[in-house]
Amino acid sequence: MNRTKEQKQEMVATLSAQVARSQTIYVTDFTGLSVARITDLRRRLRAVGVEYVVVKNTLARRALSEAQLKSGGLEPFLAGPTALVLAGADPVSAAKVLTDFAKETEKLAIKAGLVEGKAITQAQVKTLAALPSKTQLLAQLGGALQAPMAGFLGVMNGLLYAMVGALEALKDKRAADTAGTTGAAGAAS
Repeated sequence: MNRTKEQKQEMVATLSAQVARSQTIYVTDFTGLSVARITDLRRRLRAVGVEYVVVKNTLARRALSEAQLKSGGLEPFLAGPTALVLAGADPVSAAKVLTDFAKETEKLAIKAGLVEGKAITQAQVKTLAALPSKTQLLAQLGGALQAPMAGFLGVMNGLLYAMVGALEALKDKRAADTAGTTGAAGAAS
């Protein structure tokens, strides 16, 4: 299906807007995947808030330049059947979905990526996928910050209980001494 120049310009404008919104871009090769498998991949990526766009390489190059995005060396990877994975602030979730899907199908190839303006290799994408997500990292950081405070609170609480116990023992001893002295004084009279 031949597209007119206006249709292509509209497609480039739409893609460049998507690229401009994305902090992370992965370039994939979907050779050998059926439409059903690509639909499954799109569904999985959409679940983590990521777009999967099959695009012609020339249109992708134009969109990257129109978005005034330094492609960081993605041009060599814009060859053959290409799809762009456009992610927001969390590059890890998209990398996890892509690497898991690539392991399952053994057909999807992750060519390269661009994370916050820096080019990354296929191996680095796999390394990103092994990391915990941003939410998990923040939870771990919160736990690490909370642990010393909780320990300190436990120590202080233990000291208070020890102090209360000592005061109770002192009170009981004085009460016993007072009762003993009152009983001894009454016996002497």
